[in-house]
Amino acid sequence: MLEKISETTEFLRSEGFIDPVAGIILGTGLGGLTAKMVNRKEIDYRNIPNFPVSTVEGHEGKLIFGEFGGRKIVVMKGRFHYYEGYGPEQVSFAVRVLKYLGIKCLFLSNAAGGVNPDFQIGDIMVITDHINLLPNPLVGQNDERIGVRFPDMGEAYDRYLIKKALLIAAEHHMRIRKGVYLATSGPTFETPAEYKYFRIIGADAVGMSTTPEVIVARHMGLPCFAVSVITDLGVEGKIAYTTHESVQHEAEKTESNMTIIMTELINSL
Repeated sequence: MLEKISETTEFLRSEGFIDPVAGIILGTGLGGLTAKMVNRKEIDYRNIPNFPVSTVEGHEGKLIFGEFGGRKIVVMKGRFHYYEGYGPEQVSFAVRVLKYLGIKCLFLSNAAGGVNPDFQIGDIMVITDHINLLPNPLVGQNDERIGVRFPDMGEAYDRYLIKKALLIAAEHHMRIRKGVYLATSGPTFETPAEYKYFRIIGADAVGMSTTPEVIVARHMGLPCFAVSVITDLGVEGKIAYTTHESVQHEAEKTESNMTIIMTELINSL
């Protein structure tokens, strides 16, 4: 694996992707955040050696390098999912490349269904922990040059960054939630019984991504910060017909607040 990581990293450096301080993985409907970047360079995933290709609407499939919040960053405008037919190693491969490009922190966003009855559509939830029901991307032979065999996940999401994000939200009078994110394979949205079960076992929101990327980031010692945009509700009596288009629409409404939080967090690094 390290050989592929090195090949991809060297290609991106040759294209001018030099010394980013942070990486961002943007989820469904949140790609507009890149409009705030300056001095941008971008490459389609299909032109990057060893990269998979995004196949989902709302995931444009571009790697973008530039300045944001006063810092050099690299952004994945679109991610990869297990339900697209990619294996766990492929889903998380780009995170390893970002680490080898030099990022010091990984920021992630996703669209999720809220199962906490206190949540409302449009809420931003800072992820404090997760429940991973996807195949673990670390299964298989471990390369000690990349990370340890048994990485600790006691602080999957960085406490300092969480605290800072909550302060930023308060300063801007944003309503912010905290909670546990649960990841399933998809691509089906959940049944009412599944929503109920996920709430019972401790989830506040459910989605189809993020946890493999965070597991791989922590395997390499990268601090992580992640947020979910609550785009639909899986609460008894509030469950409505859900489509990918409706999820995208609700996610796009939060972009201004998301941009503020991400900009100030990255500026504080």
